[in-house]
Amino acid sequence: MAGGGAPAAKADEPQPHPPKDQLPNISYCITSPPPWPEAILLGFQHFLVMLGTTVLIPTALVPQMGGGNEEKARVIETLLFVAGINTLLQTLFGTRLPAVIGGSYTFVPTTISIILAGRFSSEPDPIEKFKRIMRAIQGALIVASTLQIVLGFSGLWRNVARFLSPLSSVPLVSLVGFGLYELGFPGVAKCVEIGLPELILLVFVSQYVPHVLRSGKHIFDRFAVIFTIVIVWIYAHLLTVGGAYNNAAPKTQASCRTDRAGLIDAAPWIRVPYPFQWGAPSFDAGEAFAMMMAAFVALVESSGAFIAVYRYASATPLPPSILSRGIGWQGVGILLSGLFGTVNGSSVSVENAGLLALTRVGSRRVVQISAGFMIFFSILGKFGAVFASIPPSIIAALYCLFFAYVGAGGLSFLQFCNLNSFRTKFILGFSIFLGLSVPQYFNEYTAINGFGPVHTGARWFNDIINVPFQSKAFVAGCVAFFLDNTLHKREAAIRKDRGKHWWDKYKSFKGDTRSEEFYSLPFNLNKYFPSV
Repeated sequence: MAGGGAPAAKADEPQPHPPKDQLPNISYCITSPPPWPEAILLGFQHFLVMLGTTVLIPTALVPQMGGGNEEKARVIETLLFVAGINTLLQTLFGTRLPAVIGGSYTFVPTTISIILAGRFSSEPDPIEKFKRIMRAIQGALIVASTLQIVLGFSGLWRNVARFLSPLSSVPLVSLVGFGLYELGFPGVAKCVEIGLPELILLVFVSQYVPHVLRSGKHIFDRFAVIFTIVIVWIYAHLLTVGGAYNNAAPKTQASCRTDRAGLIDAAPWIRVPYPFQWGAPSFDAGEAFAMMMAAFVALVESSGAFIAVYRYASATPLPPSILSRGIGWQGVGILLSGLFGTVNGSSVSVENAGLLALTRVGSRRVVQISAGFMIFFSILGKFGAVFASIPPSIIAALYCLFFAYVGAGGLSFLQFCNLNSFRTKFILGFSIFLGLSVPQYFNEYTAINGFGPVHTGARWFNDIINVPFQSKAFVAGCVAFFLDNTLHKREAAIRKDRGKHWWDKYKSFKGDTRSEEFYSLPFNLNKYFPSV
């Protein structure tokens, strides 16, 4: 061999997989919509998937507030209506990613604190009590929305997002998906004779059937959710009608029956939700601060979910200014939640991000169609209530697949990092471990004692400390972000280990020509609101 150069790689040596900043093998990316019939079916599928959270949260909270079936039906319709509007706003003017904006579990602990506040216990009339609590929740949400609106539209969140690297994104995005494991199989097991068949069928129809048939048409993998829900729903209905649950425990009936909850009877035929439908919001400073903290946790989790969505929509990495714009519009979403009275704030629907991966369709139009379904079925209450009667264990089976996809989307950013670096190993391992371990302690303590580890006389202060530490994605994301930006990051080799050089050209909106294609505003609005 002439010269002193490095020896050439042998032809038969295995080559590593090349990193890709856009995910390959996606059938339709953001800007390429499928044919209309297919797009409508896919949109309906997104609607079915987001229904789970939309029904489960009011079903858990409204009875505690003193509301009956009628109030529950109205709250579900309102939450669905606001989710449709927020999804349209996010896909048109926010990040422009195919992200569904729906209800969020992050706001539930703070909401329960408001429900348990002593000032409502003296109210003898349950419906009046329900309305008073609802107005207090509305007030807290309206104030809390200002946090995301200010951080998003002022560009402050853009300055934070600039310091994100592929390495610090991994724990954040992974635990946005994997961190919701409590909503997966434990939910399936509540009615295992319905949940397990759904889970097995979903995996079989979406993963095995396409390979066996090899028809070239993506029917089974793309519409697996509709196929399997219909089959298992009919089977669950036959069990219900056949009297299988007539003498079962109330908890089993709630998880298994298809005629549960009296929702269909209580829902009106046609009703348009409107702002302040429960009366004028009431404001309490402590509750507003506690809700602000929940909004901040939701902001961090949604940033991780947006990163997963861009990946599965086969877009280029999100420029920080676009992420910040999306957070601002999500703040507007929380404001609308407060004005309409949805009993809950808004954030990116993690399960719908997973559905993008299952269908391999990241089209913006599909999600806008699903927003149309949300608004349509929230106004036609009876029809919406029929779909809302899908047993929760079927929804939990879907979660097992979708949350797993989002978690795997987070792990996929490891392709940009140097996994042979001990710094990388430490940041990854330590942040993911703490992200699982710290919330486990807080949740376990709360379950045993009925209150969190921070337990003072001021309930709002307890929430400000306890709620963030109950979020796995928040803890892991913050630990990884802090370590990644403080541990000798100035060295050039370490910059490469973090994968930062892969994201350099996306630091500004104009750094890559594809950003314009994916993220620029419609109606030539970029002229008046330029992205930086």
